[in-house]
Amino acid sequence: MSTVTTPAGPAATASPAPPRRLLDWRIRFAALSLIWGFSFLLIKVGTETYAPFQVTLGRLVFGTAVLAAAMAVRRERLPRGVRVWGHLTVAAFLLNALPFSLFAYAELTIPSTLAGICNATSPLWGMALSLVALSEDRPTRVRVAGLGLGFLGVLTVLGAWQGFHGLDATGTALALLASLSYPVGWIYVRRTLAGTGSSHLSMTGAQLLLATVQLAVATPLFTTLPTRLSVGPLLAIAALGALGTGLAVLLQYGLVAEVGPTTAQMVTYFIPVIATAAGVALLDEALAWSTPVGAVIVLTGAALTQVRPKPRQASRMQQPGRAQT
Repeated sequence: MSTVTTPAGPAATASPAPPRRLLDWRIRFAALSLIWGFSFLLIKVGTETYAPFQVTLGRLVFGTAVLAAAMAVRRERLPRGVRVWGHLTVAAFLLNALPFSLFAYAELTIPSTLAGICNATSPLWGMALSLVALSEDRPTRVRVAGLGLGFLGVLTVLGAWQGFHGLDATGTALALLASLSYPVGWIYVRRTLAGTGSSHLSMTGAQLLLATVQLAVATPLFTTLPTRLSVGPLLAIAALGALGTGLAVLLQYGLVAEVGPTTAQMVTYFIPVIATAAGVALLDEALAWSTPVGAVIVLTGAALTQVRPKPRQASRMQQPGRAQT
């Protein structure tokens, strides 16, 4: 669900030791899981009244406002340089404007539970893409097995043995495409925004600002003004932006700085569980047995794709005669 240039990648500069936190990291980890898990429910509520582009624009406006406030408090400046802003424009499209819009359109026809599970396929897409795009990220048998297992889980969720009966193919394809957009954006960021000298907060603030501008241009072209303003969906959009996009980013950065990216990214595996529980309990969405079973298989496969070689094994792989290209 990460939508930013995270500190785990080379696009970010080294950070000083994090200050002492008022809340234990486990509490903040749980809060981040809940916020991102409920995001799919909030999207569903927002699209009941407002067009998908309008939901996405509102989400970005509120999210950008939170980061702008955080930058003001910390006296951070936006990054400089035409090259940096050009690459951030692409990153904003791939990591924010495109996936946010695709998920919003997808949830017009598919339940929020399915959207949340589709989001969990991002590590699988990332693994598949890294085999081609990242020469330093070599596969192992465990990771390749995880990739195959994960996509088997996707087929289970979708009910492939039933011929995908009762499934909206377009909505599901949009959700899967949205989850694919994230790793494409991450790879782009790793290749183009390394060593900028700007802070994580500054880069992400600029990224969300650019995504907001992109949606501000696209929304009037493809939507009309709503005939009525519904308070409930509007509050859902505000929460989606302020919490699910703005506050979540700040929580994510704090976790990465304190416990490291490996532990922080484990939040990915809690999101579909929470999204499914929220959709069933609060939106009365139907839940077939294949959905939770398939979700477990997807998450297991995604977890295996993140397994890295042990240091001793990695050193042997890079000895003369086995050098990585």
